[in-house]
Amino acid sequence: MARTDAQGRLSRMDRLAVQLKQDSHCTIKDLAAQHGVSPRTIARDLALMREQGMQIDADRGRGGGVRLDSNWGIGRMNLSYAEAVDLLISIAVAEQMDSPLFLANLGAVRRQLVASFSPDKRRRVNDLKSRILIGVTASTLVQAGATPPPKRVVQALHQAFIDQEVLRIKYHREDGNPSQRHIEPHYLLLKYPVWYVVAFDHLRKAPRTFRCDRMQAAQKTGSRFRLLPKDSFAASITNDDLQL
Repeated sequence: MARTDAQGRLSRMDRLAVQLKQDSHCTIKDLAAQHGVSPRTIARDLALMREQGMQIDADRGRGGGVRLDSNWGIGRMNLSYAEAVDLLISIAVAEQMDSPLFLANLGAVRRQLVASFSPDKRRRVNDLKSRILIGVTASTLVQAGATPPPKRVVQALHQAFIDQEVLRIKYHREDGNPSQRHIEPHYLLLKYPVWYVVAFDHLRKAPRTFRCDRMQAAQKTGSRFRLLPKDSFAASITNDDLQL
């Protein structure tokens, strides 16, 4: 328990350092509410951060704020496993798109991230990367009609994809009619800038591809599925010039 509390405190202090660097005015009361702890806990965290040499200034008086000196760097970046996985997969997507600009150092960043994982976590990350497909750029017509999906939908889809869990969705079909579906999100397909879910559709009892921006609602069901090979979805992703 003590180790868990210490890890939680270190993680919170890292987040506080970033927040104090970015925000021009933070009060201890606001910070406590945002991090789900008491003002006294935040005050102890700030005191410890000062002992470590961070230049944290505080305004006197009621409602005074605290801030990290603008010339102070936040030091090393601590990522959770989920955050590191997301970043690594994003790098893999960027590398597959083969853009010549701003990608010169991605290989080095990827190697450092991979090196921070245990062998088991490296295997899990590689499994996830293999489930992300890159296709041709979406047509002008598709891009014109695409909108970002709701954040809650993205979060549910993201977790269901990682956990291999059946997802209940409310889908806006191409003909404009809504449809309720239970889908297994086996693969994600990017036809830049539009994302698709390559899934097994329980309603049709067959593979189907769904545009993420047409998902109006999504909820995990708690029911797991076994991953099927890409060949099982060939009919859904043909003629997409996929880089696998």
